Amino acid sequence: MAASGSGSSRADNGYGSQPPRRRKGPGALATAYLVIYNVVMTAGWLVIAVGLVRAYLAKGSYHSLYYSIEKPLKFFQTGALLEEYLLIAKYLPGIVPSSVVLTAFQVMSRVFLTWAVTHSVKEVQAEDSVLLFVVAWTITEIIRYSFYTFSLLNHLPYLIKWARYTLFIVLYPMGVSGELLTIYAALPFVRQSGLYSISLPNKYNFSFDYYTFLILVMISYIPIFPQLYFHMLHQRRKVLSHTEEHKKSE
Repeated sequence: MAASGSGSSRADNGYGSQPPRRRKGPGALATAYLVIYNVVMTAGWLVIAVGLVRAYLAKGSYHSLYYSIEKPLKFFQTGALLEEYLLIAKYLPGIVPSSVVLTAFQVMSRVFLTWAVTHSVKEVQAEDSVLLFVVAWTITEIIRYSFYTFSLLNHLPYLIKWARYTLFIVLYPMGVSGELLTIYAALPFVRQSGLYSISLPNKYNFSFDYYTFLILVMISYIPIFPQLYFHMLHQRRKVLSHTEEHKKSE
């Protein structure tokens, strides 16, 4: 689900990305708007990172650090929904190739995990698995939004590009593992409470079992994770090897 986790994310689940293609970029006004958006989002995730570090130093433990960054995490992760508008408005394809479906999947899955799982099932908030995906998301988003900011400004440092196409190797499995473990930890509480479930009979003649839905969500990772992960490895070789060839030719 986060198949992990954009200016907008590209076919990468938030942990990797396709190589840039030459396209007509956005106009000056749209570029200014996108730069501001990406700078704000970069700063927001830096706030989350600092909050995690400060809480760890104060507590001397990594357990239950979620509570120290709960509010900014909800705010900035939900703020990624704006990327859907930017993508549909066709501003971002001029910067980086976009897949509306894959980007929507990544953004919505993270918002879903933030609100429909972690927020809704209070009992899982102290789980170490939550820290796994929070740390993975935080590092990923700082790099990702920095990547798009500098790309918009046509001044992308190699270190950021390298991090963008390399750190997903660890961050993607880390984030996905944290997400799956958190959903799994929520299952007993969802089943016991009947959270978000609708039982028959009712006037709409409709039923919904949230417990079963969460299991189906977990199963959906099986076909998606390997496909996207190996795709990102391929893109990494392509992008970084192209960069090295370009340097040698200069």
